[in-house]
Amino acid sequence: MVKQRDQDPDRNAAIFRYTREREALLSPRASRSDQALRRKSRKPEDIRTPYSRDADRILHTRAYTRYIDKTQVFYLVENDHITHRVIHVQLVSKIARTIGRCLRLNEDLIEAIALGHDIGHIPYGHFGEACLSDLCLEHGIGKFAHNVQSVRSLDRIEDQDLTMQVLDGILCHNGEAEDLRMSPESCPDWATFDRKVCANETGGRPGSPMTLEGCVVKFADTIAYIGRDLQDAQEVGLIKNPGEIPQECQEVFGSDNRAIIDTLIRDLLENSDADDKCFISYSREVEHALATLRAFSRHTIYNNPKLTAEREKIRTMYRVLFLTYLSDIESDRRSSKIFSDFINAPWVNREYLHTTPPAGLTRDFISGMTDRYFLKRFEDCVIPHRIEGAFR
Repeated sequence: MVKQRDQDPDRNAAIFRYTREREALLSPRASRSDQALRRKSRKPEDIRTPYSRDADRILHTRAYTRYIDKTQVFYLVENDHITHRVIHVQLVSKIARTIGRCLRLNEDLIEAIALGHDIGHIPYGHFGEACLSDLCLEHGIGKFAHNVQSVRSLDRIEDQDLTMQVLDGILCHNGEAEDLRMSPESCPDWATFDRKVCANETGGRPGSPMTLEGCVVKFADTIAYIGRDLQDAQEVGLIKNPGEIPQECQEVFGSDNRAIIDTLIRDLLENSDADDKCFISYSREVEHALATLRAFSRHTIYNNPKLTAEREKIRTMYRVLFLTYLSDIESDRRSSKIFSDFINAPWVNREYLHTTPPAGLTRDFISGMTDRYFLKRFEDCVIPHRIEGAFR
């Protein structure tokens, strides 16, 4: 057995001193380690900064592992080269850290928010989210929103005790209409943060993040997908050639993902102020072109009949699974997958289980599924199983 080495106080002190000196070079508006707020832990941090520690905690969750088989936009498409969630969050992290470095913001905080921001996404993308939200409303547990689910997964289900700054950035990452110019909004305590979560559960918007780093991730989310979705659409044949992209957008951004990313990052850096006025913003020209490009993508990609043709079948799948697993809980059917793979799993927080109603447990089990696991569980519900052996 390897004996654990005792910590060297002098070495730790040197590491902490280096961290403080490095953070002293950040913008006056950047988030610093000594501002980090946790719900529970009051013990000193280890050699990592609080936000770096949060990024590691997110990486080791079960929810993060399941990114690997969650599609981004093109569900039910057999093509290994289209974007999945695991690639998207890495792109968001890279883009956001590039922006944050240029604005002298805290890259550790940016990385943690970026890695966790889409953990609450569910099978079959935003349409799956709409299906599950309808079922949640029917059963009296409020609307479903993937940003709230991301917070719920990390803060309650897996109980990672992340900092408020990270959870707040995750909660506030979505809402495309808002990411044209943004300033942080104060969130002084956990009671205020919990009210933001509750407001979003009842149909409201969480507002702006409490940190500039959170604002940067919100912008980077759009930068990561807006051109990549066009690239994927060409890969699967929804867009035949780049010339279909509106001329106005081509003049501002170019016609490929690389040019779009480069233009958006440069424009953001030129029009943001992370030192005095404390805001992140695009120019008017880019803002207008981005709105045009979003409208084009919505019509050509997201609402394309070729992509939406199977939606009613997916809606039926969600209803079957939700009612089946809700019945399994209410009937205490312990052989059900919702017990073996979720309720009785050692990684699920016991306090969460005791305070969540059956419909909430059903919501959280289904929302955590990968596309492949979701399909397998549906097959279990509707396809008869072969009976092994002979009747005696």
